[in-house]
Amino acid sequence: MMPYTYILINFFTVIICFLASFDRRIQFSRFFGKFLLSSTIVAIPFIIWDIWFTSKEVWWFDLKYTLGFKIAGLPVEEWLFFYCIPFSCVFTYYCLEKYFTLDWMRAFNNLIVFTALIILGVAGLLYYERIYTLLTVLVTIITLCYLHFIAQKEWLGKASFVYTVLTPGFFAVNGILTGSIIPSPVVNYNPDDFLGIRMGTIPLEDAVYGYSQFLLNIYFFKKITKNERI
Repeated sequence: MMPYTYILINFFTVIICFLASFDRRIQFSRFFGKFLLSSTIVAIPFIIWDIWFTSKEVWWFDLKYTLGFKIAGLPVEEWLFFYCIPFSCVFTYYCLEKYFTLDWMRAFNNLIVFTALIILGVAGLLYYERIYTLLTVLVTIITLCYLHFIAQKEWLGKASFVYTVLTPGFFAVNGILTGSIIPSPVVNYNPDDFLGIRMGTIPLEDAVYGYSQFLLNIYFFKKITKNERI
């Protein structure tokens, strides 16, 4: 059973959302092609980042929890991760936006962005020698600045709220990957390359990394569907 751990994490992360996509009241299935395109656009730079960090042993994978197949140094399950997690996230955002009025979160756009930029900027300056911390900070700052100041997307507050709603799922999935309920982590981190602050077993950087990835998936999905009310 152990070699199926990571693939089962991916499976159980996506299966409920996938099946619900065919519900006639939701009909998210009509967006499958556009989702695959948008998620691939986002996945490419993050996978390159992943390959590089793995090669430098910033993090590494315990292959006893995988099927043993690797592409460019990454377990095939890791590649699937960049589609399964975003699918569930984008699907959840779609449903919440479809059935609930979340426009009131626009009022918090500036507060969220400026607070995040200050905290990230300070962290980047203080811990620039820790590569995972620094790169996570830079990517998130660039993402927020582009979406807020250049693209001027009014859904940033709404997306941030949805990401908060998704937090229990984030803790469940990432917690297992980092060893919360299994004998040892699937993903291991070099202690010299991140802050060392963990939420349970999860590095703090993972939550920030996930936030920027989430925002970019929403952005490209909305862009490709050409509908701000996806």
